[in-house]
Amino acid sequence: MAATPIAVITGASSGIGAATARQLAAAGYRVVLTARRKDRIEALAAELTEAGHQATAYALDVTDRTAVDEFATAFRSLAVLVNNAGGALGADPVATGDPADWRQMYETNVIGTLNVTQALLPALTASGDGTVVILSSTAALSSYEGGGGYVAAKHGEHVLAETLRLEIVGTPVRVIEVAPGMVKTEEFATTRFRGDTEKAAKVYAGVDAPLTADDVADTITWAITRPSHVNIDLLVVRPRAQASNSKVHRTL
Repeated sequence: MAATPIAVITGASSGIGAATARQLAAAGYRVVLTARRKDRIEALAAELTEAGHQATAYALDVTDRTAVDEFATAFRSLAVLVNNAGGALGADPVATGDPADWRQMYETNVIGTLNVTQALLPALTASGDGTVVILSSTAALSSYEGGGGYVAAKHGEHVLAETLRLEIVGTPVRVIEVAPGMVKTEEFATTRFRGDTEKAAKVYAGVDAPLTADDVADTITWAITRPSHVNIDLLVVRPRAQASNSKVHRTL
């Protein structure tokens, strides 16, 4: 009997990461949940196990290369890596943006993705049918005012995906990039505005049905579960109310 394929999901403690873990578990993967918040991923692993799925929690900071390398030693073969850990900080203009925020966004979104991908690529290749998913953003494709640091980081992640695909073509590993537009989750905007729930709420004010974490997870799972010879290079997904990063229909 074939072994259950393993999928590692970073940033699995909430939002898109947690939703993706649930959907991949339901699709028959043994999911390995990583995030810094150990209590969150342990609770999710318990939920999935109780539902009859296979799930393991592993506390991990993707920016800590030593910890990432240690984590990777657990895998001789790996089917899927979903690079979801990331996020935004602040919405200041370039002229007044905090370099510390820019640095943290770059470290988490770009270097974190690089660390985990490099560490797990041998196991993904050894599987004979591996998939790397990089969750970027529509910010990876075009800029918007007040988003300079996040846009720069997501552009870096986009180029990482594009370059990796060129470099490993001919190996049994696909590189998929999913770039969501406006997604309303319980934490993204609140974290961006450092707990200011009023500012966070304004991001989505008047927008009819922004994307949910489940919408994006469904897109990720669909891309992963295509036949092995099919590579979804780049999939942009937005709510119907959003035409671009700067063009959103609001009923206000």
